Amino acid sequence: MTVVTSDLIRQFDVSGPRYTSYPTADRFVEAFGQDDYILALQQRRIGSNAKALPLSLYVHVPFCESLCYYCACNKIITKHPERAEAYLRYLSREIDLHTEHCGVIQHVSQLHIGGGTPTFLTDEGLQDLMSMIRRSFVLVPDGEYSIEIDPRTVDNDRLAFLRQLGFNRLSFGVQDFDPEVQKAVHRIQPAEQVFRLVEEARRIGFHSVNVDLIYGLPRQTPESFDRTLAQVCELRPDRIALYAYAHLPERFKPQRRIVTDELPLPAAKVAMLARSLEVFQNAEYVYVGMDHFALPDDSLAVAKRQGRLHRNFQGYSTQPDCDLIGLGVSAIGKVGATYSQNAKTLDEYYDTINRGRLPIVRGLALSRDDLLRRSVIMALMCQGELVFESIEQAWLIDFESYFAAELEQLQAMDEQGLVQLHEDRIEVTPMGWHFVRGVAMVFDRYLQGNRNRERFSRII
Repeated sequence: MTVVTSDLIRQFDVSGPRYTSYPTADRFVEAFGQDDYILALQQRRIGSNAKALPLSLYVHVPFCESLCYYCACNKIITKHPERAEAYLRYLSREIDLHTEHCGVIQHVSQLHIGGGTPTFLTDEGLQDLMSMIRRSFVLVPDGEYSIEIDPRTVDNDRLAFLRQLGFNRLSFGVQDFDPEVQKAVHRIQPAEQVFRLVEEARRIGFHSVNVDLIYGLPRQTPESFDRTLAQVCELRPDRIALYAYAHLPERFKPQRRIVTDELPLPAAKVAMLARSLEVFQNAEYVYVGMDHFALPDDSLAVAKRQGRLHRNFQGYSTQPDCDLIGLGVSAIGKVGATYSQNAKTLDEYYDTINRGRLPIVRGLALSRDDLLRRSVIMALMCQGELVFESIEQAWLIDFESYFAAELEQLQAMDEQGLVQLHEDRIEVTPMGWHFVRGVAMVFDRYLQGNRNRERFSRII
């Protein structure tokens, strides 16, 4: 078992990107608009066989019935289901605008419905959403089709309906099983409810169940979080995502309802993380990278062993690196060497579509240096190894000259046992996997000073 010391955790308790993309979304500019995005879609359509390059789709459903105080997602709190009905009509129109430029026979190997709360939609709404997707795209038989679940919004019948619609993966938002913590963040959901739903999901044939946890929430203590960890190990989901709570009330208004004095002190957060790593490793979970764990036979753990991991805006993925179309308010996409993001408010999203335009409000066309550094960062984040020759042949550079400053910075990490520097490659050690964001940050050209770093969440 890899032992992560408290000293290392404290050293890397700094802000930094999650690298679901490089460059990161804070580099997007408003100068990139609809015309740039359409050009990327058209180049994809002209330059390749649609069946040879499958797509990934992300659909954002922003609605929630109640407010979780820790939440930093783009969401709309409402108890009026008719708002979702109107939203689905605009989603349908956005899909039609896309297919005008990329065609209607595009094959999709990965679909993720996120939010907000996707299960805010009624059964009829979910069926309409899947019908409009299938009308314009071909969902391949062996694809990954996932949806985020608020346990308070589903029962056994709804799970069966989701399976019938074609979803084969579920992600349950748990955060913490402790009743006092749930009260402090305004999200009450008994552990027994989650256990029943996960058991039913397995019975009816979902391929994988993920559970999200957050440490650093108000009223959490290392002892209370120990109890949650024990319950999660008993639940034994296929995957676990363990996130550090980032308290940024100046940026996210709901967090202003959290009582600051009830937040755990930094030492307690360090203890919670260290204990989590130990518990999950003892429970035989594979540490995939960053804050993700998976059972040894889960496809994510298998992909890591076989060197087939990838990253996109949904995090680690087993699917080959492919273009991503983001649908809905605030959704982010990646097509070719471009990133793009939709309007962040419903009014702007609706208004743009009413004018017959795609709701792109900002994005980025990647430079050669961006693409080069993206390949380096993703190799480290996904494979944990970077072979200089592969980069040199792909980009026609001398690696040691181009990245001389970065290699010098990595010397300290080599001495700490986080990476191993060889003449021809860089390897991330088992210890280094716990701090792989910090390793990747060395190659981020845009992180030039603390001012930029403070825009991001904490690494641990």
